[in-house]
Amino acid sequence: MATAEAAAEIVREIAAVGAADLAAAAEPLRTDCLRLARKVSLLSHLVAEVADAGEGNAAASAAWVRELVRALEAARRFVALGRRPAPPPAAAGASDQDAICKNTALQFKYVTWQLQAALANLPHSCFQISDEVQEEVDLVRAQLRREMEKKGGFDVTVFIKVYDILAQIDNAAPQSQQPHQQPEQSQMEKFSNDHLELQNVVSLVSEISGLSKSDMTKITSELIEGLQNVETPESPKPDNVDCQSSDETKSSSREVKKPESVAIPEDFRCPISLELMRDPVIVSTGQTYERAFIQRWIDCGNRTCPKTQQKLQNLALTPNYVLRSLILQWCEEKGIEPPSRSKSDGSPLEVGGNRLAIEALVRNLSSSSLDERKSAAAEIRSLAKKSTDNRILLAESSAIPALVKLLSSKDLKTQEHAVTALLNLSIYDQNKELIVVAGAIVPIIQVLRMGSMEARENAAAAIFSLSLIDDNKIMIGSTPGVIEALVELLQSGSSRGKKDAATALFNLCIYQANKVRAVRAGILVPLIRMLQDSSRNGAIDEALTILSVLVSHHECKTAISKAHAIPFLIDLLRSGQARNKENAAAILLALCKKDAENLACIGRLGAQIPLTELAKTGTDRAKRKATSLLEHLSKLQVL
Repeated sequence: MATAEAAAEIVREIAAVGAADLAAAAEPLRTDCLRLARKVSLLSHLVAEVADAGEGNAAASAAWVRELVRALEAARRFVALGRRPAPPPAAAGASDQDAICKNTALQFKYVTWQLQAALANLPHSCFQISDEVQEEVDLVRAQLRREMEKKGGFDVTVFIKVYDILAQIDNAAPQSQQPHQQPEQSQMEKFSNDHLELQNVVSLVSEISGLSKSDMTKITSELIEGLQNVETPESPKPDNVDCQSSDETKSSSREVKKPESVAIPEDFRCPISLELMRDPVIVSTGQTYERAFIQRWIDCGNRTCPKTQQKLQNLALTPNYVLRSLILQWCEEKGIEPPSRSKSDGSPLEVGGNRLAIEALVRNLSSSSLDERKSAAAEIRSLAKKSTDNRILLAESSAIPALVKLLSSKDLKTQEHAVTALLNLSIYDQNKELIVVAGAIVPIIQVLRMGSMEARENAAAAIFSLSLIDDNKIMIGSTPGVIEALVELLQSGSSRGKKDAATALFNLCIYQANKVRAVRAGILVPLIRMLQDSSRNGAIDEALTILSVLVSHHECKTAISKAHAIPFLIDLLRSGQARNKENAAAILLALCKKDAENLACIGRLGAQIPLTELAKTGTDRAKRKATSLLEHLSKLQVL
């Protein structure tokens, strides 16, 4: 009987298959088996949760578990093919080898289709599937669909018919163990003469599904009958399986015409989508993925590398320019069109994705009419906000240099649209470099100083976005006036402007030289004021975050002490929120290390009591910092 435990056992068995187990298999069977094993292994959490869920809706859950087990058993049989020793080259001619590859490719396609179909039918109402496991299921389904596409076109209506008949046989098996009646010889001859290709498909699918020859014949008969019943009267060959409705024919022809003739190197495929990568990026584990797919993986809350399952130390996506160059070079050598962004995420492109419309908008950015320039900048601002596809198309249409020129416009609204459009375009990492290369930093600083308040806010946000790339931190920070303009906005801007300025300054100050620049630009004045500002939500937290970065530099540490920050930090130890207490303790500890004067100061200001309380009730990090400070104070009193 098919049970969740049986499914779990099959998953464990397939997941245990490694390269050494398939050493004797020929390509591409060996690779197909390894890929299938890797995908099935991702279902271990699913079958565990299904088993934990128990009976639930007994009929529905049991039916789906049977469906899943059938799919997993077929996958196990396919992997078993890879364990068989490959026939020696002399024993199989070139035509035989081609036939074997074609047959296994079809079986692999059916196995992946069947498993994808089973996962698509998962009855969520019967099982308490967690969000994390559902994401894994969605990922496996997407990978299985890509695998099917790689194997070329085939009318899946045949798969659906075979699949339905298999389900009927499976459901009827416990009730009747009688063998199917053997077909007449004339019927067998008819199959052989008119439906060789179809019979071969059914034979291969039946083999991988573990069915007998009598079941195979029954399936073939029912399949032909079903296909004949749906054929149109105009069909010139009523007995031919390839004669379908016009819509099916168009769909099938589109599938067959899909370019599959060139084998794509594995290193050029995204491990998630299995497609040729257009915008490869590297994650912290060193693995490379297509940006759109790994970004969606991260956006869903995942914090592990899909391929290695290692924890991501950070969420940075670093462009893999070398691999991108190799992919373009390979495309050129093979005479195929370089990869372009498509509807790979399954969502249709909006009007903004129309290249001709975007190119027309970009031309209007240089129009002699102010109204046309303003209108085009506003439209591009909106389009760049909507999707990554638009950001790519806009950059490819040379929108960035034209927008940079508009930053110097005397019309404040046009200026605002331009800087906001650049901010939205910079969300796509490759555009960050293009914006900097186009000379945007100096005019962005001018907007930051002289623009409308909304333009200044978005200019600060743009500087933050551009500075996410480490090289840009150095270049932006060394540009005269940028840090001074951010400090000015931090001191006198709107609530949102102050927040944007604080975020940009924090990011820039990660680079050592920028810490000194910020202190010399007067950043401590607004920061000390923010430590006392309980009216603006987040102001204290922002100030503490920046101070915790600055205090690691000796010159900045001295400046913080002279700015009389210590009394305010001790006040936060007494009455601040838990996070603020933690950061205040960390900053005080940094100020007091190897500085007896500062240590004596916090002693005189009565820091022992709040530190003792924090050492007992604070967060783990707060306890460590408070305990260390108390030890330093104790040593000072002994001396």
